[in-house]
Order: sequence, then structure tokens, then C-alpha cells
Amino acid sequence: MRDERLDRLADLLLNYSLKLKKGDLFEINGGIPAKPLIKALQKRAHAIGAVPFVKLSDDEISRLFFGFIDPANPEASRPAIEAQLEWETKYWDHMVAHVDIGVDENDAELSAVDTTAMTFYRNLRRTLRDTIIDERRWVYLHWPTKADAQKAGMCYDDFFEFFLNAVLVDYEQMGRDMRPLVELMEKTDMVHLVGPGTDLTFSIKDIPVVPCNGELNIPDGEVYTAPVRNSANGVVQYNTPAMRYGKRFDNPRLVFKNGHIDEASCDGDVAGFNEMLDADEGARYLGEFAIGVNNAVTKSIGNTLYDEKIGGSFHLTPGCAYADAFNGNKSQLHLDIVCIQTAAFGGGEIWFDGKLIRKDGVFTVDALKGLNPKA
Repeated sequence: MRDERLDRLADLLLNYSLKLKKGDLFEINGGIPAKPLIKALQKRAHAIGAVPFVKLSDDEISRLFFGFIDPANPEASRPAIEAQLEWETKYWDHMVAHVDIGVDENDAELSAVDTTAMTFYRNLRRTLRDTIIDERRWVYLHWPTKADAQKAGMCYDDFFEFFLNAVLVDYEQMGRDMRPLVELMEKTDMVHLVGPGTDLTFSIKDIPVVPCNGELNIPDGEVYTAPVRNSANGVVQYNTPAMRYGKRFDNPRLVFKNGHIDEASCDGDVAGFNEMLDADEGARYLGEFAIGVNNAVTKSIGNTLYDEKIGGSFHLTPGCAYADAFNGNKSQLHLDIVCIQTAAFGGGEIWFDGKLIRKDGVFTVDALKGLNPKA
């Protein structure tokens, strides 16, 4: 049975997020399990007069592609990859926007890919990736699969309802509620994060502040900036996993000195975690600091797109800074890691220039209370 809420979601993505017009060429990129949403997007695009190009993706096929890159001699693959990139670059010359739909039937599918091969490919693709991200309109969401539901400890029907509740929020009202937080962050110099295992300070002075209320990610609900590159000192202990390239690193802990990650640990594969952070020089500096405000998302489900929006959370991201909140840090890595500070997860505090602005996930400043959960 067709769920009419998918039509509402398609309308949100194409009209509110991407603001497509008649004649616009855009890409829909997603896996076969997301076919119900892809169909809804095609129908809504037809009604607008926009022209969709559908690209079906699959992690098993991607794994085989990366497997052709010899980690002992990745340069041997350069001619083939550069030929592919030449074609893709011409293709993207015609696209004005893209909807990317993540689909995880097995979120460990890419764990078999050698890190050297993946890093080589991503470095060659960086220029095109920057064009796609920085010069095209885009929106990303994650289609709920049974694998996601199992990971979240939920039956699929309940997880699908969770998905729809998280994505179909009033983003225009959220944007209005965010304005006081944006204005406060724009005036802030020093941030102090406190919590179980966490005591970290850094500056966000003169770094742009960006509200996210449904124009880039769905679900959405964060306000982000970036730490001044050399300013972070102290330690942060996260309470959700770091997820990257199909690998999971539980309870990550980072120790900073003058912005640099001097120590990195986690439960389990510490060597693998550090190898990822050694991808390039910028991977051991921070590229983002964000505060999560989507109160329809209340716990970690092991999917960063959702987890980084959790109401009462923050995330600190090793790696590349976004162009619109740029702190000078560049890297092929952008590793969002989330810490939930609600009372149910151990609590915590955020201080701006010596003033407490959030305690145990609840904003304490009157102007920010519109972002708190409704009673």
C-alpha cells in the first residue's frame, strides 16, 4: 500500500529543500529498497516540470569497484579512475541539484575495503566532490531498511514510523526557533564542553554559523560552526559510535592539544581508528562543532544522519570544515561523532564565554527555550 506521507516527503525534498523549478536537471541517487520514495520523487518532479536523472547505487557493487584498486600499488588504477572522473565532471556540468538517498542493507559492506585504496580514490575524487557539495544544491536522507531497524533494536514498522516522524517536522518553525542560537554563537568566542569524561575548550570566534532546518539533510535539526583550527584543548568522551567506511568504533575518546588530536582511543579497534585519523594532516584537526535540536530524535540508532540531530546532543568532527563555516582545515575525512548530553545519557553542560547555555540537554537561556522539547 502506498503511504501518502512519502508524497509529502517528496514535496518537502524537491520544493522546500532543493527549490527546483521547471526545466531544472537534477539527480536522484539511491538504492533499490528506496524505490517507493524514488517513485514519489519522480512523480513530484513531473508535476514541477523538473527533469530527474535516476542513478541506482549498491554497496556490494561499490565494494567490488574499490576491490580493483591494489592497495600495494594504487597508482596503477589512476588512469581508469581519472577517465571515469572526466565523464562524471561533464555530467555534473548539467546538473543543478541532487537528492541522495542512503540505503544500508548491510552497513558493514564496505568494511572489507582496504583503507589505503579508499583514501586513494577519495583523494582523486576530491575536486569533483567539492564541486558537487559546494556548487550544487543538494539534500541527503537515509531510507529505513530492516537492517537499520535491527541495529536500532526496533521492529521494522516502528522504525518506519520513527523515520517519518523524524523527517516530517515543521522545518520552517525550527528555523525561526534557531535564530537566537545562531545570533548567540555568532557573538561567542570560547566554548566549554563538560560532561562524563569530557572537559574541552575551544574558540569559535569569527567562524560563520549555519542553521540547518531541512535544506541539506533530512531529518535535520542542527546549528553548526567550526572551532578555530588551533584552539581546542582538553578531552572529549563521546557516548555514541564513530561510523565510517562500514566500520564502527565504540566510545571514541579524543585528547587535544592546540587543536591537534594527540591521542585517540575507542573500544575495540584502536589501531583502525587511528589509521583513519592519519589519512592526512587535516584529519587530526576539527572541522565542525554543532548542536543538535531535533527533539523527534531522542537516542542513537547508529546512523550519523539521525544521531547528529538528536535533541540535547552536540557533535565535534575531525576532518574537513564546510566551505560555509570554514576554519582553514582541509581533509578527505569528515568524521561526525556525537555526544548526547540529556540526563538519560549522563548529562553535561555547554558554556559560551563563561555562561551556561545548556544543561543536561535543556537550554537554560530564555531566548533559546523554543528549541527545548515541548511539554
